[in-house]
Amino acid sequence: MKSGLKIAAFYKFLDFRETDLSELRNNIGLAMRSRGIVGTVILATEGLNATICGRKDGLDAVVLEISSLISSPLSPKYSYSEASPFRKVDVKIKPEIVTLKREVDIGLGCGTHVPPAEWNEIISDPEVILLDTRNDYEFKTGTFEGAVNPGTEKFSELPEYVAENLDPAKHKKVAMFCTGGIRCEKFAPYMRSLGFENVYQLEGGILKYLEEVPVGEQRWKGECYVFDTRVTVDNSLSPGNSSDLSQGE
Repeated sequence: MKSGLKIAAFYKFLDFRETDLSELRNNIGLAMRSRGIVGTVILATEGLNATICGRKDGLDAVVLEISSLISSPLSPKYSYSEASPFRKVDVKIKPEIVTLKREVDIGLGCGTHVPPAEWNEIISDPEVILLDTRNDYEFKTGTFEGAVNPGTEKFSELPEYVAENLDPAKHKKVAMFCTGGIRCEKFAPYMRSLGFENVYQLEGGILKYLEEVPVGEQRWKGECYVFDTRVTVDNSLSPGNSSDLSQGE
């Protein structure tokens, strides 16, 4: 068992259009405060996205309680830190849990998920275009060997990059990845809707890959940017040493 505080990152696409999001926000906040858990939870009519932190027993209990509140199982990705990367409980309601500003049929992503154990084989195929769906500063902090940098400043710019640079008639295989998997959960089905035939997304994102693939077998280079006070994590998911390039180089 690793020492320090436990961090859980998870998301879930669900139909919350008939859900009282204000009540759900209050209940999640209460569950976190009652167990000394801090972090960020984003709610929208399309689901939830969260990264929370605390002592193991309290954190595990809150994950279970949130799962009960939304009547759906969760699959968190875990990491550890000696100090909390969050200072407070922040549960908020937004239009999207990850902002693409495009209508997407999430169901089109069925069959596109690639588990970490099979990812190296997929991206070794010379016919595969390996697309980093993250922003420019995240790419510069670390990425997979051979990945394409779209040079975006925000996720909602990615459709424009694809329209200008990729063609479903030419690019028959497109593999994509992001930090925890959530951006790809939207972008893989979006690509399918544009006519791209063979679309692959790294299941669980970079964090799951670093968790499950031994360091000596990883195709990852550099550190992974995370959106909290750790700034980055290294190949073993420990807090990294990279500077915060989101603030400019």
